Amino acid sequence: MVRILLLAVLLTLCASPTWAVSMFNVHHKGNSYDVVRLEKGEEQKLRLYWKRPDGSAYGTIQALREALVKEGKELLFATNGGIYSKSLTPLGLYIENGKRYYRLNRGDGGGNFFLLPNGVFYITDKGAAVVDTGDYNPKQKVRHAIQSGPMLVRNGRLHPRFIASSASLYVRNGVGVDRKGRVIFAISDLPVNFHDFATLFRDRLDAPNALYLDGSISAMYAPELNRYGGWGVHTYTSIIALTADGEPAR
Repeated sequence: MVRILLLAVLLTLCASPTWAVSMFNVHHKGNSYDVVRLEKGEEQKLRLYWKRPDGSAYGTIQALREALVKEGKELLFATNGGIYSKSLTPLGLYIENGKRYYRLNRGDGGGNFFLLPNGVFYITDKGAAVVDTGDYNPKQKVRHAIQSGPMLVRNGRLHPRFIASSASLYVRNGVGVDRKGRVIFAISDLPVNFHDFATLFRDRLDAPNALYLDGSISAMYAPELNRYGGWGVHTYTSIIALTADGEPAR
């Protein structure tokens, strides 16, 4: 009987996914940031979510979490995706599960999205990358991709428009890929300027390429950091999420 119980425990442990994802807080230039870093390979479990199978938008991280529970999935991490249009549609390239819904936007305009260079965060079977929109030319099939802007860091250099003394302060979130190929998400605890936020990725997180996702509406679901996704206060077009299999809700 004891052997049977031990075998059952071992089978359960083997069947359970193990994650090396790290969630931690960083202090940088007098500001505090929450950071989620995936180990190389874990980016394959990331997904973009926009609409339910019936065509209605998830809209909030809470709504996505509830829908995932019904599917037998556990939400481990989530954050809002890139900047969207006034009609609540992606403003640029958007690929979800290999299907392209919106094309790459190489146009000009106002707002942070068009503070060129902007960029693309994308995932293929080979890994993840953040690149300048002008350099977007993936060699493998893209599973997920989102365009936003501006680029925070491009090939180790800060965006040329960022000013260290800027008084434009907002809560900000972004995504980068470090020199080991690990995907890193970060969100500021308090309002910060673009310059300080970009140096966080370059100087503290060792990410030579990083992309701005959004500003004052930004939120993150990371229970280990006491973050629960903004409590549905803001509506998003796209959500980036990491999930694990669980038991369907009944």
